[in-house]
Amino acid sequence: MRRRGADFRRPVRRRIPDALWWALCCGVVILFVYILSKGNQIESRPALAQRTYKHDKIMEGLNITDEMLSPNSVSRQLNDQISLAKAFVVIAKESNNLQFAWELSAQIRNSQILLSNAATRRVPLSTRESESAIRDMALLLYQAQQLHYDSATMIMRFKAKIQALEEQMNSVTEKSSKYGQIAAEEVPKSLYCLGVRLTTEWFKNLNLQNKLRDKRQVEMKLKDNNLFHFCVFSDNILATSVVVNSTSISSKNPDMIVFHLVTDEINYAAMKAWFAMNDFRGVTVEVQKFEDFIWLNASYVPVLKQLQDTETQSYYFSGNSGDGRTPIKFRNPKYLSMLNHLRFYIPEVFPALKKVVFLDDDVVVQKDLSGLFSLDLKGNVNGAVETCMETFHRYHKYLNYSHPLIHTHFDPDACGWAFGMNVFDLVEWRKKNVTGIYHYWQEKNVDRTLWKLGTLPPGLLTFYGLTEPLDPSWHVLGFGYTTVDPQLIERGAVLHFNGNSKPWLKIGIEKYKPLWEKFVDYSHPLLQQCNFH
Repeated sequence: MRRRGADFRRPVRRRIPDALWWALCCGVVILFVYILSKGNQIESRPALAQRTYKHDKIMEGLNITDEMLSPNSVSRQLNDQISLAKAFVVIAKESNNLQFAWELSAQIRNSQILLSNAATRRVPLSTRESESAIRDMALLLYQAQQLHYDSATMIMRFKAKIQALEEQMNSVTEKSSKYGQIAAEEVPKSLYCLGVRLTTEWFKNLNLQNKLRDKRQVEMKLKDNNLFHFCVFSDNILATSVVVNSTSISSKNPDMIVFHLVTDEINYAAMKAWFAMNDFRGVTVEVQKFEDFIWLNASYVPVLKQLQDTETQSYYFSGNSGDGRTPIKFRNPKYLSMLNHLRFYIPEVFPALKKVVFLDDDVVVQKDLSGLFSLDLKGNVNGAVETCMETFHRYHKYLNYSHPLIHTHFDPDACGWAFGMNVFDLVEWRKKNVTGIYHYWQEKNVDRTLWKLGTLPPGLLTFYGLTEPLDPSWHVLGFGYTTVDPQLIERGAVLHFNGNSKPWLKIGIEKYKPLWEKFVDYSHPLLQQCNFH
């Protein structure tokens, strides 16, 4: 084939290099990206504002207070169901229905998880997502009602339960009081042993009896009104010994102290033996027994006359009473003991004395008491520390103010006082016939309608208007049943273990026992033989 001539040939196409194509493509891409970025910047501000507005709307919808107050709130309905279910869980457990209690607890947890998730994502619960939980809980609550867990039934059951618990508590309280009273009245074996050994020692050891006879030269001291006279009425040898020993140790002039001890026939020989064989820094000690007082008979003493009454004997000694609610402490026979009531006959017991300090056998003396004998009682008969502060009481706590005799004669808010450390002006006592006043009130109370317990109520009546208040530091009470302020203990002259927890008993309050025990010589042979420790 012939080739065309040069003039008639097609012109040759030149190819564009590959590098130029790549550069062109990159430029187009960069241009596209630039255009997109400019568009995003234009729209960014409205979008941000829209998102902020939406977040505010969510937070506004999660106002917990509004949710709980809204009557249409699902969260409130769930919370109400949870509260009711928790009450039913307690009731189910009380009824020993543990399976139902477990089912309620499980459903409570499910509902609480729903509420927790809603709070976490900050979106209120919807009816749709909580419908199942509300329905399941409602079924359980309905089942609880079918099991008689409804409010009315449970109120009745709880009332019955409360009544049963109150009866049980009263029974336990009465038993506790009874056993505590028995423990307080029981004579420890060691004390009984000491009494037996001392009695034996007295009758077989003539030296003790001769020693007591040799002391007759001190009989003048027993009537000397220039000395300091103390009296104790007790059948407890060791307790009386602590009173005498602590008084002598605390005294600046023990040789001027005279102790007049009165006991009963049973402990008379033992008491004489103990104080004959022991010396208390020169203190003079006299021991008597009340059976020797010929004036102490039923025709003169109302308490002895009442002891002859069958009803009184039944009340105090057999525990039988027309009023079954009377606590056992009110029926304690010790409150009819003559040693307990002898405090109202002190002028007859010590006819030669003008002033005497009466001490109970459950006290400890830690200060010199000679200052008591120089106190001015301002014409009153009884000097005593008032006890109407703090836990102690006024007259209306001791006496029956529904009785007309009490109501018309005594101020119910009058301040009470305590036996245990009393200064008695026997001259004024005899002038005012205080023992006769005591007899009057004791006879009026033959049916126990004025007061029930002890010697303090008749004492409050007898010495009403005849008592001079003393400084509280002379007589600190409460060591046998309560906690006492350490500052009062430090300042106190006489510490009184009133109450059932006596320091010589196992039920004594341990932290106060050392105050009493430091006046006991546990190295004494007789105490060691009787296992005192």
